[in-house]
Amino acid sequence: MSSASPETLESCDPLETRQFLLAVRRLADTLSYGTDHSLFRVSGHEYVQSRIYEPGDPVKSMDWRVTARTGKPHIKEYEAPKRMPVYLFLDTSASMTVTSQPLSKYAWAVQIAGGLGFACLDRVSPVGVVGAGDRPLRITPSLSRVQIMEWLHRLRHYRLDEGTTLAARVTEISSLLSQRAMLVVLSDLHDPAAPAALRLAAQRHEVVVLQMRDPAEDALSGAGFFHAREAETGTAFLTRGKALPVSESMMAKELRRGGVDHLVLRTDRPIAAPLREFMRARGVFNRSAR
Repeated sequence: MSSASPETLESCDPLETRQFLLAVRRLADTLSYGTDHSLFRVSGHEYVQSRIYEPGDPVKSMDWRVTARTGKPHIKEYEAPKRMPVYLFLDTSASMTVTSQPLSKYAWAVQIAGGLGFACLDRVSPVGVVGAGDRPLRITPSLSRVQIMEWLHRLRHYRLDEGTTLAARVTEISSLLSQRAMLVVLSDLHDPAAPAALRLAAQRHEVVVLQMRDPAEDALSGAGFFHAREAETGTAFLTRGKALPVSESMMAKELRRGGVDHLVLRTDRPIAAPLREFMRARGVFNRSAR
């Protein structure tokens, strides 16, 4: 995943391995519990055509409307829907590791990625992962639990010198895919080019953004105007207290207007419940893969 030596890597999670896996599995169960239809699969079957009834055909498949119109018994034929592949874009850049809480944005993102990955497999949808930092991590979607375990353990360690490549990775992968897929982004969206790339990708794919946010990133009330520099991109800007939430609100509206489903997850608040409700409420749960 990286050419860095083990000494340059730090653990993103204070949990020991067994506790970490239990936390991931518990989150996966929470996301899957009670949801017959999910974010990761198409429900039911797709109608193809009606044909003349033949002896032995199930009566429950009778197409009574066509039968009444033609005077001859017809049945409906269906085909199982295609499973939509899921790509998890995990932002491994340095800003994700800065935290004021017991668990950083990055630590939560890794746990959520694992929970979503196992939830995908519970719904028989292939899942892969793409790193959205400097590390060259790209794993093709599959139905392998072993593969999920491997990239989860690799992602539990991070570097402190990574920039963000979210916009570039989303643009690259979405343009290479020949079939419609679901792109799930776990990031703090510190890449200024990301919103435009996500809106463009949403024209061809299902795009979901889970924006990780630390409370320390909230506006500094009464701080006045001050100069700042984005740590990853080096971009200098002038801002003031209470200015950033307005900008984020506008960005959220732009994402939704572009067909991107967007949820902010704060690291100082419960995450599993709002994430599950967000998934249940999404209109694409029962939308067929086009």
